[in-house]
Amino acid sequence: MKGLKIAFWALVFLLGIAYFYWFLPVWGIPFNGQRQGNPPLTPAWALECWLWEDDVNTSDYVDELLRGYKEYDIPVRTVLLDSPWSVRYNDFEIDTIRYKDPEVWFPKLQDEGYRIVLWMTPMVNSYSNDTRVMEDRTWYDDSMEKGFLAKSKSPNEWWKGEGGFIDYSNPKAMDWWRGLQQNVFDLGIDGWKLDGAATLFYSEIGALPFFYKKTSSGWMSTRTYMDHYYRDEYTYGLTQNPEFLTLSRAIDRGYHPEGFAPIDASPVNWVGDQKHEWVTDKMIKENDNPRKDIALKGVQGFESAIDNILKSAKLGYNIVGSDVGGFSGSTIPPRLYIRWAQFSSFCGLFLNGGHGERRLWKRTDQELRIIRNYAWLHTELVPYMYHYVISAHNGGRKLQTPLKQGKYQYMFGDDFLIAPIYKDTGLREVVLPEGKWRYFFDDTTLLEGPLEFEREFPLHGFPVYIKEGAIVPMDVKREYTGLGDSGSEGFITVLIYPEGDNTFTYYDVETSRETIISYETKNRGLNISFKGGELSHILRIHSEKAPQTITLDNRDLPQQMWKYDPKQKKLIIRSAGHFSNGAYRINY
Repeated sequence: MKGLKIAFWALVFLLGIAYFYWFLPVWGIPFNGQRQGNPPLTPAWALECWLWEDDVNTSDYVDELLRGYKEYDIPVRTVLLDSPWSVRYNDFEIDTIRYKDPEVWFPKLQDEGYRIVLWMTPMVNSYSNDTRVMEDRTWYDDSMEKGFLAKSKSPNEWWKGEGGFIDYSNPKAMDWWRGLQQNVFDLGIDGWKLDGAATLFYSEIGALPFFYKKTSSGWMSTRTYMDHYYRDEYTYGLTQNPEFLTLSRAIDRGYHPEGFAPIDASPVNWVGDQKHEWVTDKMIKENDNPRKDIALKGVQGFESAIDNILKSAKLGYNIVGSDVGGFSGSTIPPRLYIRWAQFSSFCGLFLNGGHGERRLWKRTDQELRIIRNYAWLHTELVPYMYHYVISAHNGGRKLQTPLKQGKYQYMFGDDFLIAPIYKDTGLREVVLPEGKWRYFFDDTTLLEGPLEFEREFPLHGFPVYIKEGAIVPMDVKREYTGLGDSGSEGFITVLIYPEGDNTFTYYDVETSRETIISYETKNRGLNISFKGGELSHILRIHSEKAPQTITLDNRDLPQQMWKYDPKQKKLIIRSAGHFSNGAYRINY
C-alpha cells in the first residue's frame, strides 16, 4: 500500500514537471535559453519624444495635435498610429475615412521630420469590433483553408474581436503576409507597435490551457510563436528600412516574467496599459495591510509602471518606457501627468499617449510649462542615452540600473541617480550611495554619500542627483532647462563635474563616429581633451571660481570664447571644433 502511494505521488510529480516544462512553456526554463542576447542598436530618433492618442484616431486629429505641439514648442519626433487605422485587423489596408489621402499625408509628415509607427498584431480577423469592416468570415476562412494560419477549430477570441494567428513557419503564408504589409512599407513607415496578442497563442483541453498550436511545421509552443512574432517582424522591417524598429512589450505585471519580446529583437519596449491612477495615501489607508503593494493588486497605475520598467531593466531590456499619464481612463489628474512625464524624461522611451486629453494647451498652464520643460530635457539627453544604446549592444552598461537601496531608485547611465515620486505627495525619501552627489536642478551644493534624507520636491522639481565626476553630452536647442538656449543649436553641450579624472565616449547619433571626451584635474588646474573627431561643443564645467587663463592646443583662448557665471558656478567655453588636438588647459 505504501509503495502504491509513493508511486502515485511520484507520477503526480512527474506529470507536474511535464506540464511545467512542456505544456506550459510560457514559464518553462528550457524555452528561455533562446531569448538571451544583447539589445539591438536602437536608432537615435526613437530616443526622442513619441506622441499618440487613442480616442479619435483620425488624420485630422493627428494634424491638430501636431500643429498645437509645434505652436507651443513641445518636442515630438515620432507619431504612433494605434488601432484602428486599417479596414480590418490586420489587412494593412489604410482606412481612408479615418486617415485621408495616405499617399499624400504620410510623406507630408515625413517631410516635416516626423517618424511614423503603426500598431499591429499577428491576427487575421473574422470579426473586428471597431474597424470599418467589422465582419469578414470569408477572409478568415480563405486564409485558414490556404494554410496561412495556425490550425484552429474556430476563431480565437482576443480584445479586438476574433481571428486566427498568422503562421510564421509557412513560407507561403509569409509571402502573403509580407505582400499585405508592402502597402504601408511603400509609404515609408518607420516601425511597428507589436501589441501582445501572440501571448494568446494556445489551445484548450477542457478547462486547461494547452500552450501549443498546430502550424505547418508541427506543434509550436506559445513561447516559440512569441519569439517568431517579435523577431520576424523586426528582422523583415529592417529589410525595408535600415532604421526600422519595433515597439514591443518588455514585461507586464506577473505574466511572462521572463519577458514578452526577445531582448535581441527589442529596440524599444513599453510595459503595458496602466490606468490614469497612482497609489494615493487615501488608498493605502483604506487597505487592510498598509505595506501591501496595492499597485500590483489590481490598481495598475503609475507605481506599477515604475516597477515594471525597473524589472524590465533588470532582465536586460535597454530602451523602456510607459504611456505618460497612463493609457486607460477618461481624465488624467494634473499632478499625476506631471510626475509621470518627469519620470519618463529619465527613461529611454518618452511615450506620451493613450486615452485622455493630450493637447497640453487645453490643460493647465502649469502642466504645459512643466511637461514641456521635461520633454525638452529628455530630448537634450539623446546623445547621453545613445552612448548606452551602443554600450548595451556591445554587452556593456545598459541605460537603467535598478539600485538595491531606496525604493524604486535607479541609475540612469553611470551618472544620474533617479528616485521617482510614485505617490501623490511631494515628499520623497532619497538614499544616496557612497560618493559625491549634487541635486541636478540646483547643483551648487555638494552632498556626501552614503546619505539618507527626506525632502519636499515642488512640482517643477524632481529627485535627480548627478554624480560628481560626470561627463554628460547633450543636444541643447532651447532655454527651458537652463542649460543653454537657441544659440546652443549646432553644438554638443557637455556638462562636466570635475573629480579626479574621467572619460566618456560620445557617438555621433547619425554616423556613430566616436569622439573620446576626457579630463583630469592636475596641478591646480583642469586638462580636457577631445580625441577621435572634431566636435563643435559648448563646455559647461562646474567650477567654484573663475579661471585665471585657458588655453586650447597651447594657445590662449580668446575671452569672447568663454565666460564664468559666479551664481551658477559654471565655466562656459564655446568652440566650433576647429582644433588640432582638442586639448584644453584651465588654470586657476
